[in-house]
This record gives sequence, structure tokens and C-alpha cells, in this order.
Amino acid sequence: MRQPTREPGRGPRAERVEHTRARILVAAERLFAEHGVFNVSNRQISEAAGQGNNTAVSYHFGSKNDLVRAIIARHAAPVEEIRRRLHDRYAGSATLRDWVTCTVRPITDHLAALGSPSWYARFAAQLMTEPTLRQLAAAEFEGVEMLHRVTERLHDCLPDLPPPVRLERDDMARTLIVHFCAERERTADPAWQSIAGGLINAIEGLYRAPNL
Repeated sequence: MRQPTREPGRGPRAERVEHTRARILVAAERLFAEHGVFNVSNRQISEAAGQGNNTAVSYHFGSKNDLVRAIIARHAAPVEEIRRRLHDRYAGSATLRDWVTCTVRPITDHLAALGSPSWYARFAAQLMTEPTLRQLAAAEFEGVEMLHRVTERLHDCLPDLPPPVRLERDDMARTLIVHFCAERERTADPAWQSIAGGLINAIEGLYRAPNL
């Protein structure tokens, strides 16, 4: 029988390390989502990941902040790819709803792809709630190209809103998306397509509300 070929430069040890890192990331994300980032120890994460060595987390990731960054990065790439496809689909559109769709669906489509149960939305809610983690996450998303492009196109649809008001409503929209998805993620089988539709309706209304 022909043996499967390995990727160049990837031996058994490299594969074991990658497998261990993946198990730690999944365990950490679940525990952080369920108990809060600062209420979970590295030892608890190591045990949940099936690692006999209690220093496995620090060995593979360093500090807790580094571990949080790694979880963010694990999800950022697929979310950004969904956002890129939607951006390309609606390129040239001057319709607010299209760009609200590009804001909501990268998150809900990614959560749908994760299956059930998932913990990413509840983990993201932790990042938004805790000021230190919020700053850390903001730094990680600073260079996300498609996120900035979508936001710019959305703002182009709102010429009558002063820039400070647009930014305020961006923050409202992010808060609604993250916390509503976190709430729905707790259910047994979230209907992400329906959830996306509700969020798009609500956020379109939020942006269209008059500036009194």
C-alpha cells in the first residue's frame, strides 16, 4: 500500500506539535467562552486539552495574551475570506443594505460553518466586554484589509451622517452583532441564516435612523 506523502519539511514531530496547539486552542476557546478569560488557568486549559504537562500552554503560546491572539487569528482568516467574497459580489453597489450584509454575514456564515456547539461568539463577547481584551482585539484587527474596505463602502452610503455619528453607529452595530450572536450560540441549534436576516434588518434601521 502506498504511504501518504508528507508536506515538505513536515515531519512527525511538527505534526504532533500542530495537533497539540490545535487541541489547546479549542480547549481554551471553550473555557474562555464558558467561564471568562481571566477565570481560567493555564492548568485547566492543559487538562481540558488532554495534556499531562501543566506548562503546555505557556510552552506552545507564551502568555495568556498570546493565547488570546492565537484564537483571534484562528478565526480571523476564514471570516476575512467570507468578507472578501461578499465584497467582490457587491463591488460598485451604492445600496446600504448590501454593505450591512457584508458586515453581518462574515460572522454568521463563519459560525454556521463551525457547526454546533461552537464557542467563538461567546469568546468574542468576552473580548468586547473586558477593556484590556478589547484593546488587544482592536490591535489584532487593525490591519484587516477587507473589514476596512467594507466599512468605507458602508460609510459612503451615509453622506448625511456626520463622521462621529457614523463611528458611533459602527460601535453600536458591532456590539449588537457580537452579543446577539453570543446569546444565540448558547442554544442547541442556532438558525444562523435567520439570525443574519434579523441582524441585517436591525442594523440597516440603526444606520438609517435620523441624527436628532
